[in-house]
Amino acid sequence: MSAAFHPAAHAVYPFAAIVGQPLLKQSLLLCAVDPGIGGVLIRGDKGTAKSTAARGLTQVLPAIERIAGCTFNCAPGLPAAACERCNAAASPAAADGEVPFVTLPLGATEDRVLGTLDLQKALQGAQRAFQPGLLASAHRGILYIDEVNLLADHLVDVLLDVAAMGVNSVQREGLSVSHPARFTLVGTMNLEEGDLRPQLLDRFGLMVEVTAPQDKAVRAEVVRRRIAYEADPAAFAAQWQAQQDALRAQVERAQRRLPQVALDDAMLELISHLCCEFEVASLRADIVMHKTARAIAALESRSRVTPDDVRAAAQLVLPHRRRRKPFEQAGMDQDKLDELVDQARAPQPPQQNAGDGGKGGQDGDQDEQPEQSGPDDDRQGQGENDGEGEGDGGERTFTVAAAGVARKISVEAMPVAASQAAAGRRSAVSDAKRGSASRAVPDANPDRLAVGATLRSAAVRGALADDAPHDGSLRITPADLHRQVRNGKSANLIVFVVDASGSMAAQRRMEAVKGAVLALLTDAYQRRDQLAVIAFRGESAQVLLEPTRSVDLAEQGLRELPTGGRTPLPHALQLAVQLLEKSAQQEAPPLLVILSDGKANVGLPGNDDDPWRQTLAAARHLAQRGTPALVLDTETGYIRLGRAAQLAEALGAPCLTLEQLTGDALALTVRAQLGAR
Repeated sequence: MSAAFHPAAHAVYPFAAIVGQPLLKQSLLLCAVDPGIGGVLIRGDKGTAKSTAARGLTQVLPAIERIAGCTFNCAPGLPAAACERCNAAASPAAADGEVPFVTLPLGATEDRVLGTLDLQKALQGAQRAFQPGLLASAHRGILYIDEVNLLADHLVDVLLDVAAMGVNSVQREGLSVSHPARFTLVGTMNLEEGDLRPQLLDRFGLMVEVTAPQDKAVRAEVVRRRIAYEADPAAFAAQWQAQQDALRAQVERAQRRLPQVALDDAMLELISHLCCEFEVASLRADIVMHKTARAIAALESRSRVTPDDVRAAAQLVLPHRRRRKPFEQAGMDQDKLDELVDQARAPQPPQQNAGDGGKGGQDGDQDEQPEQSGPDDDRQGQGENDGEGEGDGGERTFTVAAAGVARKISVEAMPVAASQAAAGRRSAVSDAKRGSASRAVPDANPDRLAVGATLRSAAVRGALADDAPHDGSLRITPADLHRQVRNGKSANLIVFVVDASGSMAAQRRMEAVKGAVLALLTDAYQRRDQLAVIAFRGESAQVLLEPTRSVDLAEQGLRELPTGGRTPLPHALQLAVQLLEKSAQQEAPPLLVILSDGKANVGLPGNDDDPWRQTLAAARHLAQRGTPALVLDTETGYIRLGRAAQLAEALGAPCLTLEQLTGDALALTVRAQLGAR
């Protein structure tokens, strides 16, 4: 490719001008060398050059061969079956062009991402034609998602399917189309807004944490360059063009060298050993580390992978795949990683066999002592769109212009039923007032008219019907009407019932319990849930915190929670029922989280029945109400009565012990309980 200066690139901050952030730049360049790595997730605070680096990458990528006017970005000689341009008898010759860089907006509809019926061609009377979506545009290029952790769940599902197969298949509105969709996925996110779903997190080959520099000289240089760029983007880009060309040439050489880079069995064993030592379950980690280590060697103009390459690959591949406990920071034990790599690097001394006539030999065994490693946690997020096609009744007229003909279509707009669910990010609402428009379904009396789907249905019917009108009008029948379905999220009410009695007075146990609850509070904050706290000790229980979205208040109450006294568990469950009934009008799906060893010894006031029988009766009442619950068993010691497990059985709820209170187990269990409604 020519190294000529491209004026069109002025609007993008030069990749080579980014100050610091070596891991960020390296991870993006590695994905450029080998797109099969699977992309990179850039995680960090606001204002740390995440988006700047992702957008600047395209300016240092070698050109690819593209056919002008091809909307599927077909590789020359490998046209998609649906591509009319490349399958035409007089298809133009391929020419060098920039690598596609496609941004997927958080509020994009499924039709826009996957592709849909070409409405313009349908209105012109043509047969069904496919209009490619963003996935087709990103083929052989980069699909960029800013704040990927806020992406709507239905779009996450689409990405998972396409990323796994490399093919986008569309089956809707009478269309049956498949086309290649192989792209490098680049996502940015801020952990303050929540984490990713585990499946999507694992699809990112690499993950890099970025932070703002703490050196004042580095920060000053960042400001200096940024101000210079904003003052004159063209001059600033020209100033860095030589470095940009050098990076492009380096990537191009690495791409050519990559097929010749060798990774021997010793390095492959080291890769698998590291994955086992850091307790990584996904086999994708081994594969991605193999590809990343080879790409590192190719980028450094070497033809053989070294242990240092494997270590560098591990730092990018393993952190987001290893398990960790609540509040454990993401990352890796660098000392342990260095030790394991050094063990693999050290040559094994030859051993003399006395019975082989003096011939030397080598024993392939390595004396490596595995270490305990620590552990991972995954979450998710969602974006929103405003409603469309909503009204207060009456008739609306839409005018559609196609092929120079204005067509008037009259449709009856129906009143919209408003959802009362509180906005949040955890529980899915199948037909929300607000949220991402996921699909349209046939409905002769829609409360939210899907205009596009209705017009497409009428256009297809008119194009295929023998008695179709020829006066330029488009007639809509009740059979053409479609209702818009939006996927939204609602908040949840999480009620913590915390045992602060003397049976839990041991400081070590109480700290473990508080740590588990604070992990749930962090997740609740990210999902915009409401929280309530009930504590019980002494002779009664009390509501420490009425339902609120203030996680700070809940955390403060739990941190200062006093302990000691007896265990009035029946009264705590009675208060929980009363609180849930009082909050039922808010329509926030509830979850009851009980932290106790179950050793109830104080009954309800004025009731002489056994406290344990009262506890089980209250639990069965909650189960009959259909209240999802989770029991965290805080009992310790060699002799255990198992009362918490019996309580969970009466509630119809799962029961986790203190030993099981990892962030991963809590997140998955809470998600399962709330998703089971």
